[in-house]
Amino acid sequence: MLLLVIFIIVVALVFDFLNGFHDAANSIATVVSTRVLTPRKAVVWAAFFNLVAAFLFDVHIAKTIGKGLIDLAAVDVYVILAGLVGAIFWDLLTWYFGIPASSSHALMGGYAGAAVAKAGFGSILYAGWTNTLLFIVLAPLMGMVLGFAMKVSLMWIFHRRSSSRINKSFRKLQLLSAALYSLGHGTNDAQKTMGIITTLLVTAGILTHFEVPWWVILSSHFAIAMGTLFGGWRIVKTMGQKVTKLKPSDGFCAETAGGVTLLVTAFSGIAISTTHTITGAIMGVGATKRMSAVRWGLAGRIVVAWILTIPLAAVVSAIAYHLIAAFV
Repeated sequence: MLLLVIFIIVVALVFDFLNGFHDAANSIATVVSTRVLTPRKAVVWAAFFNLVAAFLFDVHIAKTIGKGLIDLAAVDVYVILAGLVGAIFWDLLTWYFGIPASSSHALMGGYAGAAVAKAGFGSILYAGWTNTLLFIVLAPLMGMVLGFAMKVSLMWIFHRRSSSRINKSFRKLQLLSAALYSLGHGTNDAQKTMGIITTLLVTAGILTHFEVPWWVILSSHFAIAMGTLFGGWRIVKTMGQKVTKLKPSDGFCAETAGGVTLLVTAFSGIAISTTHTITGAIMGVGATKRMSAVRWGLAGRIVVAWILTIPLAAVVSAIAYHLIAAFV
């Protein structure tokens, strides 16, 4: 059993690495597209703050994921393994096609699908899913509204200055906004893996109660930081260039709006998608120029991917659970 637990922890950290790899675009797309940093420097900057987040925040989201979504009585090591398989499959599929889907929702959907395959729909703690499902809509809207409001405010405050002078100033400020967003991204997404690993340790009898160990916190942040270093370049292009064209002041507003949204929800223990949040913020900033500045057709395809992530990851994980159960 111990070897199986160690193997599943490794699989969970592989998912965490892929989460960083897949979602690196969220952290660096704006700062790369505005040419404030080169891609190589941008991923180092983002990965550093992904790792630093381990020492700054509590683990409210880890508790939500670990014991707030699924009845722990219905969970065993195979449920967790199958859930991770479904999430990893969806991450790799959407990365291949350059779709900025949510790694977080893939993990939650996979976890739920595997639990339902084992114990039926009675294993779902429906009350725990309320905020998660609600914030599929609210997180991008919050990012969009904040991004729009910040950009409009800057346009009003600096309306007498030339655009070139404004963007020259915001090239430096965008380093701070990128750091803020990466802190939010690190604490949100690493905690989801922490929650899964801690649940594994509880169900395997290694822990007597749900309390996230320090080694789990550090390893989860390290894995996501390493994933960010390698970066998912296909998605960078979609996020930073195809949704709307960005200048340094635009990037500053989008990253700040996204970072604030992520940190507010992290302190509240609400598991949201970093992908949804920054996409909404970029759209909000783009909409201040003119509505046609945002490629709404592409945005619509992204939204479809968002809607499909939880159910499709759940289906893949349910199939994975039945396959695993057939051999053990």
